[in-house]
Order: sequence, then structure tokens, then C-alpha cells
Amino acid sequence: MAFTIKVKVNGEWKTADVEPEMTLLELLREQWGLTGTKLGCDEGDCGACTVLFDGKPVNSCLVLAVRADGHEVVTVEGLGTAERPHPLQSAFEQHGAVQCGFCAPGMLISAKALLDANPEPTEQEIREALAGNLCRCTGYTKIVEAVKSAGRAMKSSVK
Repeated sequence: MAFTIKVKVNGEWKTADVEPEMTLLELLREQWGLTGTKLGCDEGDCGACTVLFDGKPVNSCLVLAVRADGHEVVTVEGLGTAERPHPLQSAFEQHGAVQCGFCAPGMLISAKALLDANPEPTEQEIREALAGNLCRCTGYTKIVEAVKSAGRAMKSSVK
């Protein structure tokens, strides 16, 4: 038995028919073609599928699609464009914080949630905010540096 849901995704309202067991991750990737959100562990341990759900980072592999009805979801595709990247995307590139790219979408989303709440986080706060996102390529130093840099850039662009 399918349910019809309406979700605000990256600023645009979308409608979908979903089965009760479909996850938000499956909905984003399979029905709406938003493949930036990655399927990693499918158990909520790696963070590759992190999206913002009403402004809070969540593992989309653990959220049933029906729960998103009437809510707002932001994926990595909603951060910026190639022409106008989000400061986090620019900082990740400038600092070499992305290698294989698999963890990057979840890292970017988790970092955005942190910087939205705290534009000047300490290194410890950054590390805690990213603790649910695993990276096997870069280590975390370049990622932390990129988040700090993006925070500074975002703060200076507000002035």
C-alpha cells in the first residue's frame, strides 16, 4: 500500500508515492535522482547518507520516506552549484579535503548544520559535529581546516 507524500527538497516541493518500508535515502536517489547522497553502510554508522531534515543532520538510510511528509530536506545538491558553490564546497576543494568523494556529501551537510548553528566553531566542536561521518581517504585534518575556513568565509560575507 503506497502513501503519497509531499516534501520540500532543496527549496522545491516534490510529491511521491512511497511504500511504507522505503527509506528517505531510497526516495532521494531512486525517485528524485539526487544521487549526491550516498548509500554507505545502510545502518546509520558511516554518515555518507547525511541530509538536513528540518535543518538537522540525519542519516537518511534510517528515516522512512513517509516521515518526511510535510518536512524540508536539504541534500548536497541543495548547497550550491558549479557556478556558485557554497563556501563549504569551495573550502573543501581549496583545502584538498575531498579525495574519493564518497564521504564528502555527508561531511558537507554535517558541516553546514554546524556552521548554521555556530559560525565560529572550535576544532573540537568541528570534530564532534563530524564524528558520525567516516572518511577512509583524507584523515580529518584537511576536512577540519576546510570547515574552519568556510566558517570564516561565511562570517565575512555576512558583514
